[in-house]
Amino acid sequence: MRYQSTTGLAADQIEELVARIWQIVSCNKKQVWPPVVGLYRAVLLTLVYVRQNLNQAAVGDLFGVSQSTVSRVYRSILPLIGQALCLHVPNLEEAIRGRLVLIDGTDVPTGNRAGHEGNYSGKRRRAGLNIQVAADTDGGLLGISIPLPGAMHDRKSFTECGWEDLLADVPVIADPAYQGTRAITPRKKPKGGELSIGDKANNKVISSLRSAVERCIAHVKNWKILATGYRGRLAELPNVIRIVTALEFYRLGW
Repeated sequence: MRYQSTTGLAADQIEELVARIWQIVSCNKKQVWPPVVGLYRAVLLTLVYVRQNLNQAAVGDLFGVSQSTVSRVYRSILPLIGQALCLHVPNLEEAIRGRLVLIDGTDVPTGNRAGHEGNYSGKRRRAGLNIQVAADTDGGLLGISIPLPGAMHDRKSFTECGWEDLLADVPVIADPAYQGTRAITPRKKPKGGELSIGDKANNKVISSLRSAVERCIAHVKNWKILATGYRGRLAELPNVIRIVTALEFYRLGW
């Protein structure tokens, strides 16, 4: 198995993760995964499921187990992964210190869910949750916000998640959706007019810098459970986002 493309982590990172989970479980003196799978394969199965977002029957076929076993393994192992990697998620206030911060919003598609009409985004033409992503100028991940309803505009999400105040004292670059915040954004063309040569040059510089946060989002969404349609219980998605964030920081070596 090509670990980094299939599971998202290198072989040595998986071995370290398994060792940490074993320590956690040993302290509780309770095995929470089916004995037929074993801890290493249970962690591997969970990583493949989160990385590739295959349906559970397909994952079961890959590992020679039933769909119900995949479900039990995933539900027992994913929280342990989050527990084992919690210290890899940096405090955003510490991570942004002394940096130029790039901000952009993206959605985690969920499909239409009864009673959650506020998650439908007319801009993206699909239902999901809105998350804000902070990156440095090299495209390195600095933070992912709490999820908010997909219908919420990026400008409002930036405020509602608490980042507008948190990033008030650092230079921030964002797209035009964040106009009205302290972020540096491209200048919009005036109605019936044209941008000046200086404004066009500034916009070009801002756009070239902003491409780094778009690359960062692409790497985050290589965890396809956040990209190709979340099928699980909607109430559990914020916790899934939190754990995938920890996995991405762990992958990057934080």
